[in-house]
Amino acid sequence: MQFLSSDSEASLALGRKLAALLEPGMVVALHGELGAGKTLFCRGIAQGLGYTGAVTSPTFTVAQEYPLQKGRYLYHLDLYRIQDEEAALAFGIDEFLFADYALCLIEWPERITALLQNQQALLTINLYHHSEEERRIELPDQLGERLIGLGLPANIEIVKD
Repeated sequence: MQFLSSDSEASLALGRKLAALLEPGMVVALHGELGAGKTLFCRGIAQGLGYTGAVTSPTFTVAQEYPLQKGRYLYHLDLYRIQDEEAALAFGIDEFLFADYALCLIEWPERITALLQNQQALLTINLYHHSEEERRIELPDQLGERLIGLGLPANIEIVKD
């Protein structure tokens, strides 16, 4: 199911709303080209989970850890600079992927496709440029339906096929 976000604030709001449907132990693979809004969407999810600090792209650090309530965490990984699964394992990605107390958001997940194949709680989100400001956000149909049930934020439209 696809949604059209009119601007960055709408994308943030959609991420905040989506956070209510995400649980610790899940891995969210965020696909999209540079500038598609992956980090912005992660920021919205973090805000929706109650995190009030800054959420920035971990391109140079690879991973950011954000503490949440009740001993839970949000892991935000940016694998843009990781070459392959071997390099990801060398920096300890398995600690992030299999943490049942944390939600793991991954930008550039195509770098570790083989490692994600065995992930039972994997959710794939695709983000696309629609225009300079607009973004098209694609979620699995069942999740999209649940999101609609929560009520869509302003400036978010459902894209009809």
